[in-house]
Amino acid sequence: MKHRLFCICVFVFAFAATIAGAQAPLATPATTNPLFTPPAPKLDTTLTATQKPSGVIELDRIVAVVNNEVITMNDLNERMTTVAAQLKKQGTQLPPVDVLKKQLLDRMVLDLVEVQEAKESGIKVDDDTLDKTLQRIADENSLSMTEFRRLTEEDGIRWAKFREEIRTEVMKTRLREREVGGNINVTDAEIDTQLLLETREASTDQEFRLAHILVLVPEQATSVQIEARRKRALQALSELRKGSEFAQISAQFSDAPDALQGGNLGWRPSGRLPAIFLEALSALKLGETTDILRSANGFHIVKLLDKRGRSNQPTVQQTRARHILIKPKEGVTDDDARDRLSRLRERIIGGADFAELAKVHSDDPSATKGGELGWLSPGDTVPEFDRVMNQLRDNEISAPVQSQFGWHLIQVEERRTEGISEERRRAAARNVIRLRKTDEAVEDWIRQAKDRAFVELKLEEK
Repeated sequence: MKHRLFCICVFVFAFAATIAGAQAPLATPATTNPLFTPPAPKLDTTLTATQKPSGVIELDRIVAVVNNEVITMNDLNERMTTVAAQLKKQGTQLPPVDVLKKQLLDRMVLDLVEVQEAKESGIKVDDDTLDKTLQRIADENSLSMTEFRRLTEEDGIRWAKFREEIRTEVMKTRLREREVGGNINVTDAEIDTQLLLETREASTDQEFRLAHILVLVPEQATSVQIEARRKRALQALSELRKGSEFAQISAQFSDAPDALQGGNLGWRPSGRLPAIFLEALSALKLGETTDILRSANGFHIVKLLDKRGRSNQPTVQQTRARHILIKPKEGVTDDDARDRLSRLRERIIGGADFAELAKVHSDDPSATKGGELGWLSPGDTVPEFDRVMNQLRDNEISAPVQSQFGWHLIQVEERRTEGISEERRRAAARNVIRLRKTDEAVEDWIRQAKDRAFVELKLEEK
């Protein structure tokens, strides 16, 4: 449990697949001229002192300057401790300390660049939103908030710091959606092409479980910079060919956000993979890695962990459900809404009619139909509702469930498996294409954001 919690929670929002919405646009950078070197910003260079066990006091020092903020050695060492524990629990051999420090510092610089851009664009995450996010993480791990906090602290992570790290990840996710998500367009022609591809490959392996290493190349890199990055990728490939563990080489060489999780991409349908990946994967056996693959973002090495096929006749499980919704409003707090639903649940379990209570108490338009929502397919409801509904047995009634709309009492009436309609096939294809484009665009945007920032590394200075 502790291992699972640590892996999920500490990195739960890193390179998030589910992107939260945001509003205000980013401020335009002062210049994008590659010949322009921004002046070093004024800094608060106040340093702190740390007490060593020997009693010797060591002065903290700056290891990176990012615009008008700094990263100190204490910051880096604290991150080192957390990540080293993470890698050990995964069973991944630690890279050399100096290599891991440099890799972590690069990641911390990228994180700080994103946070600065989010703040400049007015993105904020208030305590209420943060509390709901933490509650969702706890729910997904089947933990109470008290248990969640206890296990987190047992892993050596201070709760206050963990909260702020999650706040930061939510800010970054909203920023990426603003900068990338709103610019992703999918045409009908692209959907038609995707459906033709899926039809042609219906009887073949279409899903791949992958790990990858990415060596980023700056947006307007010189030929010398490109060659240096290519040599770094070749060095990583050489180590892999010698038999080194992929997760260790990922932690040592990869610039991807998932580098410290072994570069694991999880299961990806073929339609979500870049063409250069698909072409290279077709010649691989399980456990093999590709040669160096070049994309607009840099150099990639991909390992095929597993693959599986799909049915010729795609189906989806549908659920017929009903609910009672109580919305917090003036005179009705969240606690009031939850308590009211708890009492209604007890009445229903005791024999009261769900539909009649829904007509009287529910704040949803479905109240007139006794709370009936009809047949629901995956994704038809908000994630919180969907997750709980999918865990219920037929005729079971949930405990009160909170979503963005209020508090729900959910009952599953029956389930069925249906073929996917043409409309849903097109919607699914659109989503696959959008996810693929988003993956590529986020990588490109992160690279550009770093190129715009003033960054000075001081790790080697003494």
